[in-house]
Amino acid sequence: MPKFDDTSLNTKIDDLRRSEEEKLIKALAPQYGYTYIDLNSYTINPEAVIQIPEAEAKEANMVIFDSTFNTLSIAVKNPNDPKTQQAFEKMQSDRIDIQLYMCSTASLEHAWERYADMVNASAKKRGVFDIDTEDIANFIKNIKTIDDLVTQLKGVGTINNARRASETIELMFAGAVSMDASDIHIEPEAKVVRLRYRLDGVLHDIYDIDNYIYGRIMSRLKLLAGMTLNKNQGAQDGRFTFNIIEREIEVRASVIPGASGESIVMRLLDPSVASFKMENIDLNPIMKKVIDLELKKPNGLVITTGPTGSGKTTALYTFLKETHNEGVKIITIENPVEYKLDGIVQTQTGSDYTFSSGLRAILRQDPDIIMVGEIRDEEVAATAIHAAQTGHLVFSTLHTNSAVGGFPRLIDLGVDPRILGSAINIIIGQRLIRRLCESCKIAYEASGEELELVKNVLASHPEPQIIPEPVTLYKAGGCPECGGSGFKGRMGIFEAIQMTDEVEEVVIRDPREHAIIEAAQPQGIPNMVEDGVEKVSRGISSLVELERVIELPWKTKKTPEDTEVVDETKKDEDLFLSSIVT
Repeated sequence: MPKFDDTSLNTKIDDLRRSEEEKLIKALAPQYGYTYIDLNSYTINPEAVIQIPEAEAKEANMVIFDSTFNTLSIAVKNPNDPKTQQAFEKMQSDRIDIQLYMCSTASLEHAWERYADMVNASAKKRGVFDIDTEDIANFIKNIKTIDDLVTQLKGVGTINNARRASETIELMFAGAVSMDASDIHIEPEAKVVRLRYRLDGVLHDIYDIDNYIYGRIMSRLKLLAGMTLNKNQGAQDGRFTFNIIEREIEVRASVIPGASGESIVMRLLDPSVASFKMENIDLNPIMKKVIDLELKKPNGLVITTGPTGSGKTTALYTFLKETHNEGVKIITIENPVEYKLDGIVQTQTGSDYTFSSGLRAILRQDPDIIMVGEIRDEEVAATAIHAAQTGHLVFSTLHTNSAVGGFPRLIDLGVDPRILGSAINIIIGQRLIRRLCESCKIAYEASGEELELVKNVLASHPEPQIIPEPVTLYKAGGCPECGGSGFKGRMGIFEAIQMTDEVEEVVIRDPREHAIIEAAQPQGIPNMVEDGVEKVSRGISSLVELERVIELPWKTKKTPEDTEVVDETKKDEDLFLSSIVT
């Protein structure tokens, strides 16, 4: 009698059952008053998973997939399951806040796989799949500059044992924390692997790692971030945290394949220094008054614009904190959630939870204020504008070069220009420039061209200033305090256009940028050039740094030989000429 292989049929039936269960949980979650989550599209935090033993998690049909400070994010299949309830009671007795989500069996099984990763990691000896935060703390004491870090890395390079990879990783993080790097880049090339830091928005080459140690470093970083070790032909995202000197550092990792191997970028987020206060984003007095007025409005769309890395998300978080109070419900949809804000419901996009579908779901959650991480297509734009027109205050971002560029960008996305006037409150443009180090900045007398530039720009400032002659400006020096770069920290430069009757009429009739700028002139808000030059005139930054970020209206085209100040970019040519600003 012939035998039939029914493996394929059984697989299809299992897939169908899983699909039907996923749909059912997704439909039931809002009826029970919970948020649905698909953990297959969420970057699960392995450190959070192991806060409850695997056996207990499986018995209670639950998983802790994320954690921050005293808050646990927990996914369950059935919140009314008695065993699930018992687990909740135990955790709540420990004074832990719980954010509860509903998910399918497939999601739980996917999350439970993280236990195996962590068990495998724990089974290894120290120095194989872990990082030692005590070692990082000790390294930090001896690292003040890039040269200090390079010296330490060269010393580790002579070690020929299992500790070499671990000490390299620990030194990488120690150097990044010590020098306040925002990102660590590991980029493989044909013969070497480049280690680079982004310091105050500028990438610096740090050290060349040999290929021998590169593979071992990548395996350990991928394991720490909860990624798949044997997947090297596709993009992956992950994260992990470590505590160092009473600070919790969260690391967001992104891996992409390349011709010479996988490249990884790790963003370091330190919630302890992210206060998100209005005074910390360097608004000029005119902009401060305008923003305060806009944040008091009950509805409308507030958009920040600029390239990647220009501080848009930081500005939006600051606005959220400013508008948050006991009587307001705020929901965000982000990719990813970079900082956790107390009292605010923050959601993250995934394969089944996009900006457009998530925004539609958020509108059913009765929010007062909504933050959409980015308006990237017609559907998101239309939904955000609809929300702004129906009683919600909406914050979002656009990738444009200027505030005025936001209007034609929305029209280009398919938004009817006739409805922009009733939806938009204000569009803000911004950039980040580096602050001169107060310990070593060098004063000098402005040249003729620089004096003319400062006078012409500030003459058109809404609040013109008297410019004394000679004008004293400042340029970068270099000292141990700033690691020899001449800069320490960054600040914002801003511009904005409010939606007035005059602007609305021009947007409908002739949405060219110069026409909109002319219509917005009576608003009296400085543009980015005026804001930047005004801050340069106060000695906070340099003209060279400002021109690195925005174009300045020189009367004659400058060349590197025109002034001594331009030469400040040459003193660290090996650092600055290789930088990429994002």
